[in-house]
This record gives sequence, structure tokens and C-alpha cells, in this order.
Amino acid sequence: MKIAILSRNQNLYSTSRLVAAGEERGHDIRVVDHIRCFMDIGTDSPSMHFKNEEFLPGHFDAVIPRIGASVTFYGTSVVRQFEVMGTYCVNESVAISRSRDKLRSIQLLSRRGVGIPVTAFANSPDDVNGLIREVGGAPLVIKLLEGTQGIGVVLAETKKAAESVIEAFMGVKSNILIQEFIKEAGGSDIRCLVVGGKVIAAMQRTAPEGEFRSNLHRGGSAQLVKLTPKERATAVKAAKIMGLNVCGVDLLRSERGPLVMEVNSSPGLKGIEEATGKNVAGMIIEFIENNAKPNRTRTRGKG
Repeated sequence: MKIAILSRNQNLYSTSRLVAAGEERGHDIRVVDHIRCFMDIGTDSPSMHFKNEEFLPGHFDAVIPRIGASVTFYGTSVVRQFEVMGTYCVNESVAISRSRDKLRSIQLLSRRGVGIPVTAFANSPDDVNGLIREVGGAPLVIKLLEGTQGIGVVLAETKKAAESVIEAFMGVKSNILIQEFIKEAGGSDIRCLVVGGKVIAAMQRTAPEGEFRSNLHRGGSAQLVKLTPKERATAVKAAKIMGLNVCGVDLLRSERGPLVMEVNSSPGLKGIEEATGKNVAGMIIEFIENNAKPNRTRTRGKG
């Protein structure tokens, strides 16, 4: 098979692992920088151009999108063009966009009965006290909707601190979510790697001392974890609601059961492969082998 990986850097761990796993299984793998692509959106012969090359329908058997949050709009446009050309995309453009919109994804998960932290959202500084009251008061977590890898996530330990941070974000016209702080999680969360409707690997991430964000990019540590049946089912359901064939689902363990924090359409592979010892990249390639057909995407989300 000819498989394209949409990635801005072929030396990134996740990208290089997917290349190696694909080549080990006998496939022709190509890394394509989606930001350097441009599209010919024609009715008769839609095509994709990358530097001096032209990709026509049928050029690739499958595309693996690794779209960074900062280029979601253009990246998903490139994925959509491959869809127009009939190329199988592991994650469709609409599913990537759906999961990247934190407010929309939380609303969709809530509507379908998936556990989430109590979350509030407002537009006016006049509603700050109401926001704080809705999530149960301080301590609480404030999240920028556009944030990623723990950036733009603040823990406000007092009501006064929460008011100041919320008003500051609103003052610069930033969109934020306010969420309850799950104390019993103890600074840890669980990353579930879902491929084709199954959790293939899971790790527990723990924040370093003095930090509440458990992201590995922020110095968190990772270790193998055993999921409960409910945690496994929650991760699978969240992936299905987002419409993602491959994703990372981040859970918190709370007194009322697993709570979904986020569904990541381009999960990093380094931490989870090292923590679990599993060939996650190889499992993703195997999924493509079993499912890649023209004009086909297996999982459909709603909303």
C-alpha cells in the first residue's frame, strides 16, 4: 500500500514510528507536510499538489493525518481534499475539527451521557460569579479553548484567584471553559489509545510535584495502568461520538466514575509505547490494512 502521513516534521517520534512500522509491514510510506500542500478543487479532476508534485485520485491508498492544533483549519482542509479525491483517511476532517473544538466536544459527550467534569461557559465578565458557582466554587480549573499540551490551563485555588484569572482572559477576548477540580484524581489522569473502536493501550500520567497538569510535555511521568470495564467502555464511546478511528481519550478517575477531559485526534505515541511496551504504531498500520478502501471511513460521529 501507498500511505501518506500528513506531518510537519518527519523526525518527530510519532511520525518516524509510523514510517518504520509501515515499512516493516512492506508498505510505501511518504511523509507530506500539509502546510506545503495546495489544492486544485476541480469537479472533473480534483488533485493535491506538494511542492513540485501532483497527487491525483488513487495516488495514495490511505492518509494518516497528524494535524497540529495551531494549523487545524488548513490541515483539515487538506484532509478534506483527500476525501474529495476518494482517498481513505484514518480520521476524517469533520471528526478532527469536532474533537479540536473543546466546547463542542464536551457538549456532544454530555448529550450522549458520557461522564465529564462539571463545566461552565459564558461570554460576559458580569457572569463570573455565576460561572464559579456552577462548578462548585474554588478550587477550579480554567481552560483556554485554543490551548493544547497543558498550555492555557490554570488551577485557581481560591474564589478571588478564579475571578482575577477569568476576568483577565475575558478582558483579552479569549474563550475559556471553567471546570470543577477533581481532587480525588490526585494529579493523575489516564490516556487510553483507541484504534478501530478498541482500547489497544493505556497509561496513567502523573504530574510532577508542585504541578497539577499531568501532560508528559510538562514533565509528567507515565506508567502502565489496568482499566476498569467502565473506563474502557467510556473511552470507546467517546471516540465513537467524535467519529475518530484513532485517538487518545484522556480520563480522570473520580468518585462518580470515569470523566472524559479530552479526545485527541493526533495522540503522541512515545509515552504510551514506552509505558506499555506495545507496538502502537504497528497496530495503527494493521488497522489501515484491514480497513482502507476508496471512499470509505469506518467510524461516524454525530453532532
